[in-house]
Amino acid sequence: MSRTTTKTKGSDLPPQPIMDTKLSEALSERYLSYALSTIMARSLPDARDGMKPVHRRLLFAMTELKLAPNLPPKKSARVVGDVIGKYHPHGDSSVYDALVRLAQDFNQRYPLIEGQGNFGNIDGDNAAAMRYTEARLTEVARLLMDGIDEDAVDFRETYDGSGREPVVLPAAFPNLLANGAAGIAVGMATSIPPHNVAELCDAMRYLIKTPNASIEKLVDFVSGPDFPTGGIMIEPAASIVESYKTGRGGFRLRARWEKEEMKGGAWQIIVTEIPYQVQKSRLIEKVADLLTNRKLPLLDDIRDESADDIRLVLVPKSRNVDPSLLMESLFRQTDLEVKIPLNLNLLDKDGVPQVMDLRAAMRSYLDHRQDVLIRRSRFRLAKIEERLEMLAGYLIAYLNLDKVIKIIRTEDEPKPVLMKAFALTEAQAEAILNMRLRSLRKLEEMEIKGEQKELSGKQADLKKLLKDEALRWAHIDDELVALKKTFGKNTKLGARRTQLADAPALANVVFEEPVVREAISIILSDKGWVRTMRGHELARESIKYKEGDAQRFIFEAETTDKILLFATNGRFYTLAAGKLPSGRGFGEPVRLMIDLAQEDEIIGMIKYEEAAQYIVASTNGYGFIVRASDVLAQTKNGRQVLNLGDKAKASNLAVVEGDHVAVIGTNRKLLVFPLNQLSEMVRGKGMMIQKYKEGELSDIKTFNLAEGLTWASGERTRTELDLRLWLGNRAGVGHLPPNGFPRTNTFS
Repeated sequence: MSRTTTKTKGSDLPPQPIMDTKLSEALSERYLSYALSTIMARSLPDARDGMKPVHRRLLFAMTELKLAPNLPPKKSARVVGDVIGKYHPHGDSSVYDALVRLAQDFNQRYPLIEGQGNFGNIDGDNAAAMRYTEARLTEVARLLMDGIDEDAVDFRETYDGSGREPVVLPAAFPNLLANGAAGIAVGMATSIPPHNVAELCDAMRYLIKTPNASIEKLVDFVSGPDFPTGGIMIEPAASIVESYKTGRGGFRLRARWEKEEMKGGAWQIIVTEIPYQVQKSRLIEKVADLLTNRKLPLLDDIRDESADDIRLVLVPKSRNVDPSLLMESLFRQTDLEVKIPLNLNLLDKDGVPQVMDLRAAMRSYLDHRQDVLIRRSRFRLAKIEERLEMLAGYLIAYLNLDKVIKIIRTEDEPKPVLMKAFALTEAQAEAILNMRLRSLRKLEEMEIKGEQKELSGKQADLKKLLKDEALRWAHIDDELVALKKTFGKNTKLGARRTQLADAPALANVVFEEPVVREAISIILSDKGWVRTMRGHELARESIKYKEGDAQRFIFEAETTDKILLFATNGRFYTLAAGKLPSGRGFGEPVRLMIDLAQEDEIIGMIKYEEAAQYIVASTNGYGFIVRASDVLAQTKNGRQVLNLGDKAKASNLAVVEGDHVAVIGTNRKLLVFPLNQLSEMVRGKGMMIQKYKEGELSDIKTFNLAEGLTWASGERTRTELDLRLWLGNRAGVGHLPPNGFPRTNTFS
């Protein structure tokens, strides 16, 4: 099928053919292009300088604008305009956001931009508009750009071909690990927390001397991340080593706090540092919400008394509260403790994304510095050789000054004559012709000889450096020593801010709102409405129910008890007695408190006792013994204990209180067998308790054989002592029950 061609109106471009392509192929091709663009040009940092393209272009544009640390700043709008106009064709807001982040000392461990004006705060407030703020580079950024004009790195054309930009920065500062990075690409992400530069320098110096150093040894130097907001890291040492080995993991970070004594024995807790990238205002809102919902039983109030420094005041409900317990409850429920992820997913020098370990990340940086050193040395050597060539020409001119002057005065084309007369190069002859008359003094000749001697020495040193790899590593080692001195732990910027500590022994404490211990009676109606009433020995005839409803379960308990519910789906559910609805009303539907399907019903309700055992059984005659401690559920979804076959339902929950089991089916057959024939399990279908040809299990109970089997008959209780007719083994059929046994086929 032939297709026509199109040409855009007013365009000088040749017409483009319309091509037949499957939609799936077109989508696949375009999505792959988008994915690669996101991975390589937006989201993942380069392992060598730790920069994403937008950050690299920001620093380069500011360098071109002469925004050095010792020069006056310029409006941020000017910087953003240059970046999006020359290098980064994206929205101005995204570029300004990147600039602001590089200037925030609570986001960047070592800020790359020094901002003047409102650049936001740790509360989460935004920076002022770019027309109001000003910016310039910091000393750290200057180190990253050091050597950019000495052919230290490759350059490429900008997006429109009108200029050139660096592919990577020379990076005389280990920015990747020092400041960290975060980004989400298509199908992959990166998350690198910041570290202490002094520790990184020590580790990399050791890596230079021991290229195959183990991660454990490097962790002796780099003990863990060092966050700009401080805090206390409680990650175990083994976990830290494993994270750095695999390049993936995480670090638990807590707020720093102290107990402040007050008059009269009272006290309060002062939080002075909060975890990295946690907004203070949202943290306070979260704590306030938990207080409103009564989820923090040990805390009375929270106040923000912060100024330039953070000061959050936590007021306990009682002076008798343990401060550590109070803080542990807050750590569990708020962002006063966070997990900082580690994912060292980086672009290597060839632009290929890969997850590196700590050693590989450091090695990428050191190898890059080696390449930069070689390129800068070659550049300087070429400049020195060029200058020495000029100086040699000048010396020839001074030694033959009269003849040189005569040639210049008498010849129409003096350059070729000079070149031939004194064996000069074209560059030397041009330099002599361009000399000023004031340079023709004797002192200048002496200065040229001195400069020539100095440059010859530097030339020899550079040639030696380029030939000897060991010398180059020694040079890089010296750079790291100087870097550590500048950003050492004894300096304000370099001092370690995040303290390392062990997790407290309170980690396994369960925090629950204290409940006053009171006697209550728990009532569950046929239609599933649950409530509590104060006291025991209630007059049952005085208890009222909704119209058409009636009593199902009623038993005595205390507000501190746990209540177990067993349903036809074979699941156990756990409720706190003290949290059940109380009062004179009809209560609330129990289905609102647990996840129970409409087709399922509650068949058992009992007070939890740790030492108790229960028999659970299904309609098809299977069951087993289970311990009470094995049926406690932690969620509304309950705990599956009895597995059910096709069409079977859980039918019975019986407390183990004897040495024999009595079971009766809907076929009115009674069987008695020893309790020890029934196995104890945690979960399963169980064992066959009674066999049925037609019918299913109706009721089950345990009893002591010596005391006889009892059952309710109207308002009376009857007992059968001679049970030889019904005594047998588990999984038997049984016989018809004694005369007078209820037609409901139940024991109660």
